[in-house]
Amino acid sequence: MYNHAAFDYNNSMIVDKEKRPIEKIRALIQERNGMLLTSDLTKNNISRKYLALMLNSGEIERVSRGVYVATEEIADEMFELQARFKQAIFSHGTALYLHDLTDRSPLAFTVTVPTEYNATSLKENCRVFFVNRNLHPVGSIIMQSPHGNDIQTYDMERTICDILRSRNKMDIQIVTDALKRYVEDRTKNLNLLYDYAKQFRIQKIVREYMEVLL
Repeated sequence: MYNHAAFDYNNSMIVDKEKRPIEKIRALIQERNGMLLTSDLTKNNISRKYLALMLNSGEIERVSRGVYVATEEIADEMFELQARFKQAIFSHGTALYLHDLTDRSPLAFTVTVPTEYNATSLKENCRVFFVNRNLHPVGSIIMQSPHGNDIQTYDMERTICDILRSRNKMDIQIVTDALKRYVEDRTKNLNLLYDYAKQFRIQKIVREYMEVLL
């Protein structure tokens, strides 16, 4: 005799097993403020087949290789960019904006990568600066993007050094305003600034600007 109750029970068990990984993915998306990386699935031992199910249902969308966004959310472009180009650190004008050292929202993201980095694809969407590999991580910190996701940028002191090193390639008004804001910032660390300046061999330039403004 066919047992309907047993069938319903077994069927519900299968459905529940399918739902659990998807619920985990939804929780991951919520933690990343609407974004998801395929690496998140690997870290949590979740099969990519559930990602395909959510794509097919229209719950998520692929925005670039290995990066997805919930359909009703606006993609976090900064988070997406660093997911694709892991060695790109937000710098110069973009870092100024993140630290509230300028009111100008960047028309294009500015990043810094090691000298030997192949930045061909990166240059399609960003302004790219190159630096010696040993100096690349100096002053690197984690901040939150405007969407609330963790992104890598440089601290204020490294950013000040960067804009002074590249002052001939930047709008002088942006540089001047940023320096004034930095000097007025109570969290500034002049000892750290001079330490970075020494590493980048711009001690004289940094001291001249600071002596005028302080």
